[in-house]
Amino acid sequence: MRITQATLEHLDLLTPLFVKYREFYGALPFPDSSRAFLEKRLRRKESVIYLALPDDDDKKLLGFCQLYPSFSSLSLKRVWILNDIYVAEDARRQLVADSLIRTAKKMAKDTQAVRMRVSTSSDNEVAQKTYESIGFREDTEFKNYVLPISDE
Repeated sequence: MRITQATLEHLDLLTPLFVKYREFYGALPFPDSSRAFLEKRLRRKESVIYLALPDDDDKKLLGFCQLYPSFSSLSLKRVWILNDIYVAEDARRQLVADSLIRTAKKMAKDTQAVRMRVSTSSDNEVAQKTYESIGFREDTEFKNYVLPISDE
């Protein structure tokens, strides 16, 4: 397996798995809108997306993760938000997520980030165990809130 940073040339490969990720979390598929969303993020360099590919196949995607930059006013440093991560069903239990997260962690270090943040559903114990095994700690100091702005 190899990890590579996504470019616009990867949109056709990435979009179907991104749609499955959205469906996993209960969102409607919207493949055209999903592709446009990803294209905009990549074109504007608003996110970093890593792809996990088999060593011998450029046409198959094992998984992906997408990170967004943020900043900490208290530490005066960059923070990376691991916003999306998904592994294809037939690639699970092969340490794909671990490889993606370790690559993201290296990028965070290379950009002098103070930390990475991740959220997952409270019932997603597999993801929680994966994050903890890599060194993420549950935040017990701060409670997070969400302010809905639109109905979507």
